[in-house]
Amino acid sequence: MNRPLTALFSALEAVLVAAIGVAIPLVPLTVLWAFQYGLQVDFIVFWRTAVDLWLLGSGVDIQLTLDPVMASGLGFDGAGTPFIVTIAPLGFALVTVLLGVRAGRRIGETPHRLLGMAVSVAAFAVISLGLTLSVLLPAARPSIWQGTLLPTLVFALGIVIGSDIMRPPTAAADVLGDSARGIVRGWRPDVRTIIVAGLRGGVGSASVVIAASALAVAVLFLANYAAIISLYEGVHAGVLGGIALTIGQLAVLPNLVIWGASWFIGPGFAMGAGSSVTPLGTTLGPIPAIPVLGALPAPGALGWGFLGLLVPVLAGFFIALVVRPRLARELGPRASVSSFIAAGLASGAVGGVLLALLAWASAGSAGPGRLVDVGPSPWLVGGFAALEIGVAAVIGLLAGRPSRR
Repeated sequence: MNRPLTALFSALEAVLVAAIGVAIPLVPLTVLWAFQYGLQVDFIVFWRTAVDLWLLGSGVDIQLTLDPVMASGLGFDGAGTPFIVTIAPLGFALVTVLLGVRAGRRIGETPHRLLGMAVSVAAFAVISLGLTLSVLLPAARPSIWQGTLLPTLVFALGIVIGSDIMRPPTAAADVLGDSARGIVRGWRPDVRTIIVAGLRGGVGSASVVIAASALAVAVLFLANYAAIISLYEGVHAGVLGGIALTIGQLAVLPNLVIWGASWFIGPGFAMGAGSSVTPLGTTLGPIPAIPVLGALPAPGALGWGFLGLLVPVLAGFFIALVVRPRLARELGPRASVSSFIAAGLASGAVGGVLLALLAWASAGSAGPGRLVDVGPSPWLVGGFAALEIGVAAVIGLLAGRPSRR
């Protein structure tokens, strides 16, 4: 394709990704508008709700002002005054990243890869700005600059990942790629090897912790199935409302998995100011009647919860055992105790940073009053994870080191 066709193709990819992201909440809301509300409510209300959810999923802050009747019904202090919702349903961001990866792969196959990436990201920024401007209301007002920038950054992340993965081995490298590789080649070989091993160990350990958390969340859903169904029945949303509510809860499922990982690491997470859910105990106050929250462990339900702290430790240890043979082979005669310790500490640092970023992305303000503090503390999660994974990785790397006479 020539340059104009590449630019047009890339812009259409951005339009498609944004359309799918908004359509995920808009389609069930449209069905709800047609069948449950009988087309009696202005459709623009459902459009604004869908766009607000999509923006919120990318980390955009939205200032809400509730009417007095709804504010009094919530029963939370400060519900009658304007408040800002900052917690992001990460399911929407995950969909945007995955679709961005797909778009990046397709753009990466074109002869003008950098032009296509730039046009696609710029088009997505214009679309995000237009969507943000279409939902500005005194009752629900998203930040204009965040609504333009943050969804674009999420999409750009997927574009960069996808285009780089699909780079043909024989294709000419771009200027940015050559510069980055030149900087890396300038490092000492042993330093480069240790850094790469630390990246492998940190990413692998964080992935194991996230996978264990996903499994634990699934088990909690099954174990607390009756409580979740009871909350569904108490909402009285009907069939269509229940479907819309379920889709909304699927959007926060990545948040729940990250909260589970913070629980395994130790600091746990909060479900409101003054509450805590940790391996050492659970303290909960009044929480919203959202069905998925029925899976939260009750106070005293996990008597052996402190054993969950072994998950990041074992993850760091066994991933280090997997990384060690390649590290020793690449270091060769330069292998030493200090190099293994450095690689283990690098694994802890990388794992701690990754888990801290995930904790930061999953936390925020979910409402007025005590709901301003929901989710884990990224500083505590990152610090504990770096310590647990790093120490375990050092032990794992040194455990199998061959002795020398």
